[in-house]
Amino acid sequence: MTTIHGEVAPGFEPVRAAFVENFSRRGDLGAAVCVYRDGRPVVDLWGGVADPETGRPWTRDTLQLVYSATKGATATAAHILAERGALDLDAPVAKYWPEFAANGKADIPVRWLLSHQAGLVALDRPVPLRKALTWYPMAEALAAQRPLWTPGTTHGYHGRTWGWLVGEVIRRVSGRSPGRFFADEIAAPLRLDFFIGLPTSERDRVSRMVHQRPDVDLTTVPTESVPEELREQVAAWRDPDSFSNRAYAVTDPPEIDFDSPEVQAAELPASNGIGTARALARMYAALIGEVDGVRLLSPAALASATEEQAAGKDQVMLVPSRFSSGYMLPTKANPMIGPSSFGHTGRGGSLGFADPKHGIAFAYVMNRVIGGSDDVRAASLVDAVRRSLA
Repeated sequence: MTTIHGEVAPGFEPVRAAFVENFSRRGDLGAAVCVYRDGRPVVDLWGGVADPETGRPWTRDTLQLVYSATKGATATAAHILAERGALDLDAPVAKYWPEFAANGKADIPVRWLLSHQAGLVALDRPVPLRKALTWYPMAEALAAQRPLWTPGTTHGYHGRTWGWLVGEVIRRVSGRSPGRFFADEIAAPLRLDFFIGLPTSERDRVSRMVHQRPDVDLTTVPTESVPEELREQVAAWRDPDSFSNRAYAVTDPPEIDFDSPEVQAAELPASNGIGTARALARMYAALIGEVDGVRLLSPAALASATEEQAAGKDQVMLVPSRFSSGYMLPTKANPMIGPSSFGHTGRGGSLGFADPKHGIAFAYVMNRVIGGSDDVRAASLVDAVRRSLA
């Protein structure tokens, strides 16, 4: 039986019970969960193994790569600049990044980058990974890229390109890389253990990812045996030219080893944030209220940041999705706490979000990547938070 460490405030015991069950019944290897209520932590738990190859245990200070949950941190940086008046989300991207105007993109507003409406999910020519990790070649490639649909007419999840697109705007406006801006303006005031671009000194604290293969690879199953509701997605997975595949093949070779020191040290503001559940929850808590005297956005700025911008069938994920200017909004598949919630998931199970109506900020991070509809680890924890509130 996995030993669970940490603390739970009275009334939130269901979250601890769900966290234990994630290890005993749902496949967790190493993980942490943190919940803030009204600016104070009420759940802070961790347990399991950080590195299965060495047996290194998960400790209070273990760092975890959270994949696309990073987007919530990067979006927060953009909205801080917007509230300060340095960035107008409705202005053309080209106002801040003149080269971006190429190939018919002169009128695309910054807001469409944040809300996945720009049609820049893929590149006609992928960038070698070694160059992409240095930032500038990828930014140049995206500035030259033609949109793959008429911008603003639909939306599709810009899984990888989003980070360079939004990050380059942050860089142009602030004069700092997105990782540096996050470190200075968000992590430092809140004392967050979270990095977009991991310092070498922190490398030994990072857990090792473990990817669990699905019991059945649906791409190898005859079409008539695939559940009808999944056939469109499976057909897209089988097609190398689909948006579903091209969105994750913007580097050459397309596979990125997120455990490698080179990838973790680079700044990939869409997908390589590394930190603790405590840090991610604390950031979201500071978005909806004060945390030790720090609030990241005013109520008015937060309302603007979380207003729905795109909803409906996602042209990349091929399922319903909803986005504000950078944050995911609740859907049937990911309801979070309720209609007022906002946040972001990450590949394989990680999740961070806030709910201003209930004063809740939540984060769950883990090193076993499962994903798919069978993975209910985060959902079970969120349900336990909901029951604790009730």
